[in-house]
Amino acid sequence: MKFSQRIGKEPVKTEFQIESMDNDLRTALWNAFQIFFLDNVKSDWISYSAYKFFFKILWIDFFKFQVDDIDNDFQDTHEMIKKWFFGWEWYKVYDFIEFIAQVDSPVNKENFIKYCNKMMERELSGYRFVGDMIAKITDENELSAIEEAIENSSKTKLSGVNLHLKSALAKLSDRKSPDYRNSIKESISAVEAISIIISGNPKASLEQALNTIEQSLRLHRALRNGFISIYGYTSDSGGIRHALLGESNIEFEDAKYMLVSCSAFINYLIMKAEKAGIKF
Repeated sequence: MKFSQRIGKEPVKTEFQIESMDNDLRTALWNAFQIFFLDNVKSDWISYSAYKFFFKILWIDFFKFQVDDIDNDFQDTHEMIKKWFFGWEWYKVYDFIEFIAQVDSPVNKENFIKYCNKMMERELSGYRFVGDMIAKITDENELSAIEEAIENSSKTKLSGVNLHLKSALAKLSDRKSPDYRNSIKESISAVEAISIIISGNPKASLEQALNTIEQSLRLHRALRNGFISIYGYTSDSGGIRHALLGESNIEFEDAKYMLVSCSAFINYLIMKAEKAGIKF
């Protein structure tokens, strides 16, 4: 907090930016792009720089422009992108930042993502990078649980778990058409997948797998019963899996709670399994 804010001369930000983006946040994200990407283009001509393929992919896949329309003059292209960036709607800025974090380039993506998250935290953005996707999240502990689960499930044998988690996150954080029902389905499917893997029985139901895990890993019965109940909710005739075409009052908070809870449980199961000598 600045001196002027501490003495009450300037307002202190207290609300997360969810459906908007103030100039401080927009400028901070532009600076991230400038520092990590544009400052490293060491040529006046794009075709002679290490970033020539980056700009081609940006033109083709993000802007959807004809590739031969790229202005080879770097300064002209720089100013053109900057003009668009500061004129876009807030969600388009996040689309852009997410895209450049995913595309191949000479940039250290991990450092870029860390810097962006630091800026989004500083400016009270309601979004953060989780992996290389920007997700709506307003609690750092929740963010950590999801990030940890995605990282922990990146091992080859857990690829199915990882896929379900990433799909749940993508459906939850889609800024144009979020799919909360199927996000919940993917979250609980990730728990089902890790439970079956640990149980060693590929044909087991979630309840059967958790029964096995309860004995082998000394899983607390309350946790077992809790997730069996949640799975039952998502599986019964009135639940998520059987009402995909019907109306639903499921909202962001419901899907986020499910993703965070399932992520935390997956982290717990992986730790318990590894302590018991199970290799993934």
